[in-house]
Amino acid sequence: MTDEFHKPTQYSGDKFDTFEGGDDPEQILRVAHDTAHALVDRARATDDPAVVERLVAYTDEHGVDALSELWARSSAKSLAGALWRIYLIRLLIRQDPDNISFLFQRGTEVLRTIDAAVAGAPMPTGPDEITELADEILRGLFRGDFATALDRAASFCRITSAGCVSVAGDVELITPDRANDLTTRALRLTLTGDELSTCARLDRAGNLD
Repeated sequence: MTDEFHKPTQYSGDKFDTFEGGDDPEQILRVAHDTAHALVDRARATDDPAVVERLVAYTDEHGVDALSELWARSSAKSLAGALWRIYLIRLLIRQDPDNISFLFQRGTEVLRTIDAAVAGAPMPTGPDEITELADEILRGLFRGDFATALDRAASFCRITSAGCVSVAGDVELITPDRANDLTTRALRLTLTGDELSTCARLDRAGNLD
């Protein structure tokens, strides 16, 4: 990872997995695998909470570009792919905590599943609570409870997706463009949630690499 800091990249929440990788797919996968494992192993090998906090806040200083070069082209069913998606979720939340917390809160009201309990956000969930949830999930990854953290992130995605669908229904007749954007976001969040749930199962089986 580069030592040169730059302004964190800003982009809208609908741009999951749109970064271009390098020209050598085999080299990209090898570097992604090695860096993902090195990062997780480093965090788990230390008792210093400051190390974990620096890893959690990495994109706040460096931007997401540095991570995209390493992990964006990795399989969704890999350690690097899981880390990439978790960092993107955190970035999505931190760039628009008011809107995301609103969609999440709506999702908890319409989704009749255990996902709200799994995600573990305080109720009601405002901007501060949703931002802290994103950081807690990343801390969980680095403190060794990887599968649980992935399940929490997957539940966040499913809840927020349900909120998007619900709000889209409210505004469809008034602002159809916004309704379409919300529906598209819901589909992407659902896909990401499914991918993270798969990664959690693979991790519990010792097969997430």
